[in-house]
Amino acid sequence: MPELPEVETTKTSLTPLLGQQVTNVKVFQPKLRWSMPDDLTQLVDYTLDSVERRAKYLILNFIPAISANTNASIQPEQLAPRQLLIHLGMSGSLQQHSYGTDKRKHDHLVVTFSSTDDSQTQLHYYDPRRFGSVLWFDDYGPKLLDHLGPEPLSAEFTADYLYHLIQRSNNPNPTPNDSIVNHSSNNQSNPKKATANKTSNKQPIKRAIKSVIMEQQIVVGVGNIYATESLYLSGIHPATPAHQVSYEQIVILVDHIKAILKKAITLGGSTLRDFTVASGQTGYFQQTLNVYGRQGETCPHCDTLLENIKLNGRASVFCPACQPINSK
Repeated sequence: MPELPEVETTKTSLTPLLGQQVTNVKVFQPKLRWSMPDDLTQLVDYTLDSVERRAKYLILNFIPAISANTNASIQPEQLAPRQLLIHLGMSGSLQQHSYGTDKRKHDHLVVTFSSTDDSQTQLHYYDPRRFGSVLWFDDYGPKLLDHLGPEPLSAEFTADYLYHLIQRSNNPNPTPNDSIVNHSSNNQSNPKKATANKTSNKQPIKRAIKSVIMEQQIVVGVGNIYATESLYLSGIHPATPAHQVSYEQIVILVDHIKAILKKAITLGGSTLRDFTVASGQTGYFQQTLNVYGRQGETCPHCDTLLENIKLNGRASVFCPACQPINSK
């Protein structure tokens, strides 16, 4: 499954399409996790203005390529900006191809862009498992994004925030640092409402720390690979009850989460089956993994055999020597 670094890398790889105009939209298979809108052809004559990311969602912002000043017959609704909300699901990817490239079996959407020099590029949404989604932001954005926690690389995700949330002690909720959730004019809800509700219950969180840092309402985008690696580098057993993790350990953990995600983004994400970014490249972060997927091998630090347990149905590889379980 594409994780946050893969989605961020995809966002960056779409940069060459900025400022290009949509000339054609073809939907081949609308039935994804949610059906694609039947009016995606409205993107024709729109220009891709910017691309943003919120959690593992991509938001493609389009503006009309024509204005009322150049065509008096244009209706106001034809001048409104449009936003696509895209999730890559389990196996989805956005891939750029030269104009005229044949459709492949799992290409469900092809958007053709034209640049100022009249060269054309096809953007293919490819998804063998069809668990992804391509939606209008105004229809689904608030419902899918409003409950999410802060971005892990933002200033709002700090050790103070995570520790106080786990302990259910008084601490101001972070303020969203992104503009995406404010793009919809009818979005008046608080994107951190779910997080605020969590802190209103004064009982500390006793679930496994690995499960906690993977909860999207607490912090977005810390998937199984990055949670496993962060806990290893922090010396924290993945099954440790969250409320037993000390503040000092939380400081180290948050630092490692941020560092690992930054490194993964720099390396283009992990090399995952069925995943390539828009430019066709794959990531290289998986070549630097310490423990994820290496159960039965030796710890790179102490040579102890790595073990694996299941937490919420997810593999959790750890070193029993470097990550002793908290016995409290």
